Order: sequence, then structure tokens, then C-alpha cells
Amino acid sequence: MKDCAIYKEAKQSVLSVGENTFLTPTSYHQKSGEKTVKGNKKRYGMARRVLGVFILFCVFAFSGCDEAQDGEIVLRVANWEEYMDEGGWNQDDEITFSDGSTLCPENSLVKDFEDWYLETYGKKVRVEYSTFGTNEELYNQITIGDVYDLVCPSEYMIMKMMKEKMLVPYSENFLDPKKEENAYIRGVSPYIAQTYDKLSFDGEKLNKYAAGYMWGTLGIVYNPEEVSEAEASTWKLLLNEKYAKRVTIKDSVRDAFFAGVSISQYETIMDDGFRQNDNYADAMYEKLNVTDCETVDSVEEILSRIKRNVYSFETDSGKADLVTGKVVANQQWSGDAVFTMNQAEEDGVLLCYCAPEESTNLWFDGWVMLQKGISEDPSKQQVAEAFVNYISMPENAVRNMYYIGYTSVISGGESDKILDYVNLCYEADPEQAPEEELVDYDISYFFGTPDAVITTTEDQTKRQLFAQYPPEDVMKRSVIMACFDAEGNERINRMWTNVRCFDIENWWNTFTGK
Repeated sequence: MKDCAIYKEAKQSVLSVGENTFLTPTSYHQKSGEKTVKGNKKRYGMARRVLGVFILFCVFAFSGCDEAQDGEIVLRVANWEEYMDEGGWNQDDEITFSDGSTLCPENSLVKDFEDWYLETYGKKVRVEYSTFGTNEELYNQITIGDVYDLVCPSEYMIMKMMKEKMLVPYSENFLDPKKEENAYIRGVSPYIAQTYDKLSFDGEKLNKYAAGYMWGTLGIVYNPEEVSEAEASTWKLLLNEKYAKRVTIKDSVRDAFFAGVSISQYETIMDDGFRQNDNYADAMYEKLNVTDCETVDSVEEILSRIKRNVYSFETDSGKADLVTGKVVANQQWSGDAVFTMNQAEEDGVLLCYCAPEESTNLWFDGWVMLQKGISEDPSKQQVAEAFVNYISMPENAVRNMYYIGYTSVISGGESDKILDYVNLCYEADPEQAPEEELVDYDISYFFGTPDAVITTTEDQTKRQLFAQYPPEDVMKRSVIMACFDAEGNERINRMWTNVRCFDIENWWNTFTGK
């Protein structure tokens, strides 16, 4: 995925730009000779959203007709659209690890789990796998009539579900790192584990109810031929009139609010005294999750100005608009950023990713068990926990990362397969890359080992590697979105309605000819 270096040979997909060759670990997947773009969880258009609602409706409407047969256990799973390996890899996709083992699955991960469970436990399991497009869509379906056992919402929705007593805690057996079968607790990144351990709601720790799946940051993808790194290094880019109608922002109240409140609090959070505070992380969390009237009014004014400056609020089109050159910068989740940069390279366009200097959102999606679905059934809970452990096995974590483009919370524990995979994707060959272009990229904080240093080329410190595994200094200014209380949610939703539907000031100026 380099524009200036030849990577070590690996049995992976390859694309060419000019005379250079690039590995593409996550950008696309060849199937039956037809290129099939692998989406990222939040990469959904209106058609996908309608399809997701239709699928969920069908599962709900007809679930009573699809009973377990012959003693099989039915596990009802809901996940983001295009967010798990569907199999169908071909020879070009095959991954070879340093220990000589290979990865080239034919079946979907769900089908492989069903087979593995039967072989391991001697019991038949059938997974009813459904997808959704947004956290709110999932929540609405659950409140209409819960038909799921295991779902994968984002951090703030997990907290909301905890608040509403919707979840079943993981068993002590699942959380025991001494048990070899517990791939999740044995393999989760120490950084992610520590982050989870700090999160609680109403006195209950989040890691009691949620097992991580994917994680990342929120930032800006930009064209360095059009936008400087300094300009892209702040959320204020969305207000920069130099790029009027050439930048886009997410059509998501929480992501837009995060950018707006970061701009609103810019002077405070960029102050040296504030940043050197011993409680900097806690102070950032409080500043960027505030919902008082004054702050929300300020954010509304900022987002109204952003609305007048950007090309659009978008859910899916921003990636394509960047690739075609319609826009020069776009607010994006890190996984979508990787996808966009890979797609752009196919057209010979070099894009970069930046986590703004004032703040970035640390997001994660996690597996939670629903109270109504599990219904105090120990066999159902055991299957749900086995599913989480199965997809957390290092080779299966690699399968998902390759297929969807996002970054797993799994670092691998005693296994080197995850780090192996990162090296396959990003390590430069010193015999072919000029020495002056090589840098050591340290991601030891994530893997918990000093050996986790990737020798790569300097451009990757601003591109795919940076997006997938941001350096530790970026993580220090990252903030998790909180679950707002009812009053705060009402205030922010009203603000969002004003921004997206009314924008009275702009209407009045247009009406009066100002």
C-alpha cells in the first residue's frame, strides 16, 4: 500500500499504481472474477439501510416459525452490515504467516463456527445472522420485540443498554484467562483491556457486559495535493472557507457533535496548562461529553456554519467523492479511511488520514448478550460466549480485519499472528526501499510487547498504518463518547433537528438578501 516502496512478498492481493506495487490487506476481495468491495461497518447507503431494516423485520416477523430442531441450539446474532468475513477467498487472497501456516477460508466465519462447535462440543448450533445499519436502528428493533441473543453495538449504545438493564453479564468462566479456550480474554490487547476496565456506568464496569470486537478513531481523510497536513490537523478544516463546498461531514448526530464540541472547546483543550494536567484524560472526557445549554447552543451555531461550508452531510458518499476528486477532505472513521485510501490508490490517487490535534474519538464496537434472548438459559449463554471466543482466535481476527478493513481489539496474546499480519501489510523491504524513507513505527502500547515496532516508510505514518494503529500520542488525546442522560439527549437531538432541518439564520439572511 505504499506509493514509494516495494513491500516484502506475501501471498496477498496486489494492486499497481504506475510502476509501484502495493499490498492490499483489506481493501477489496476477488470473487468469481468479479471485484466485490468489502464494506466497513458504517459504510452504508440508503439501499443498505432499507435492506437492513427489511432483514430485521423478517427475522422478527417469522422467528416463531423457525424453531430449533433435533435438539440444536439456535443463536440469534445481529451485527453491523458487512462486518464479518463471508469466506469465498481465492488463491490471491491467501495469507501465509511466519510459522508457515496459511489462511484462505472457503466458508463464512459463521459457518465455520457452526462446524467448529459441533466438532468441539458434540452439539449442533445454528446461527441466525442478521445485520443492522446504525446503533439506533438496532435499539429500535430490540425495543419493538427482542429476537436476539448476541449483538454488537458501539460504546455509547452499550452504556445505554447497561442503563436500561437489557444485558446479561459474561460468566466468570468466560473471563478466566487461565482457561485455554478463552481466546478473547487471553488475546485482547492490553491497551483495550485497560481502557475497558476504566469504563463504568452506574457503578458497573463495562467489561463485565461487553467483549470488544473492532476499534478505531475518528478523523479526516484528505488529499495532500489540495490540503496541507496542518490544515487537516484540526476540526476547524470543516469551517475553512478556502475549501467551501469541497469538504464533507458525517450525517451522524454524535460524530458531528464531537467535531463541533471540539471546535467549541478548542482554546481550552489546546492550552498547554490543560494538556499538562495530571488528570488530562478525565478532563478531556468531561469537556467533550458536556451537554449543558450553553455548550449545545455553541455547537449548534458551529454546525450551522459548517453546514453552509461543506459539500454535504453524508453517510456513504464521502469516500467516493474523495476518490473522484469531488471533495478534498472528509470526516471519516478510521476503518473507512483505510478503505478510501486503498480505493483511491486503484485510481492512482494518494490520500492521507489525520487525527485532529485537539481531539479524536476513540470508538469501539463490542459483543453483548441480551437479557430477553439469553433468558437465563445456560446452554444459550455458553454458545454465545463460545462464538465470541471463536471469532477472537488470532487467525479469525485476521480473517475479519482482512475482509472488512477495520482493526480488531485482539492483539493475540501468546500468538504472533496479528503482529505477523501487520508486518505482512506494512513492513518495508530495506533492500528495495531507500534507507532515508524508512522509519520505526512503534505500536507496542497496543500489543504489550517492545517487539511491536514496524519498519515502514514515512508515508505510512500518515496513511493506512496510522489509521489502523495510531501511535500512542494520538491515543492520549482520544475521548470515548459517553451515554448522555435523557435531558442531554433531548437537548442534542433538538439541536441536530435545528441544524439539519431549519438553520433559521441562513434562511433569514437569504430571505432578506443579506
